[in-house]
Amino acid sequence: MIKQYRTGVKIMPNILIVEDDININNLLCEVLRKAGYTCEQAFSGAEAKLLLDIKEKAYTLVLLDLMLPGASGEEVLKEIRKQGRLPVIVLTAKDSIDDKIGVLTDGADDYITKPFEIREVLARIQVQLRHIEAETKSEAETEAETEVIIRAGTQEGQGSGRLEFRDMVLTRTTFEVSIGGRVLPKITKQEFAILELLLKNPKQVFSKEDIFEYAWDEPYMGETKTLDVHISNIRKKIKTVTPDEYIETIWEIGYRLHE
Repeated sequence: MIKQYRTGVKIMPNILIVEDDININNLLCEVLRKAGYTCEQAFSGAEAKLLLDIKEKAYTLVLLDLMLPGASGEEVLKEIRKQGRLPVIVLTAKDSIDDKIGVLTDGADDYITKPFEIREVLARIQVQLRHIEAETKSEAETEAETEVIIRAGTQEGQGSGRLEFRDMVLTRTTFEVSIGGRVLPKITKQEFAILELLLKNPKQVFSKEDIFEYAWDEPYMGETKTLDVHISNIRKKIKTVTPDEYIETIWEIGYRLHE
């Protein structure tokens, strides 16, 4: 289905481009191949779903347009999320904050608005691939360890890659966050990383720069909308399982956990 790496062997990243504009699709494919990636092309939502359903196909990342014939980009994204955690970067002409929140809430890992710069696309792909490599390494290390002791705040004890704060539990091995035993829906890699940082130091106030660089693993350039959208998404997902507040905004500084 979707395998990026095998133990000790790095597989050449294979990127699926889902874009109905032939010129844009061909341009992206040409640039990616020159950058050293392999890529496959789909020109409709239906074609993308068919490729993703073929178990022999192994994609590392998907570049996904939203306005597609056959099946919408949103439908394709939902299909991808049913299969697992394959990174998805959405390419869209929709640039309103509601559109961005909707896409991220549905499970996209990142978004790029059209028209886009090729350099930005390549940079964002590299960020997602670094996340994959880091996660793979972390999972291998976790499997090799017989015990992992990680407790937030004043609580310490044995666990399996767990962080806890109040009723919130973050479990690294299953990539889940739950509150009172209820799992938060569709947590993305960046949302998971944001909560992980906050739970590691529950009393600390983190600047937006600190959070961004931890969750995205790239330099902070002063743009806060991406982070603000993710924080908003996390709060909405928390509200689906509890009315309690867990993330506190510290005016003109950043965020911390709400005690």
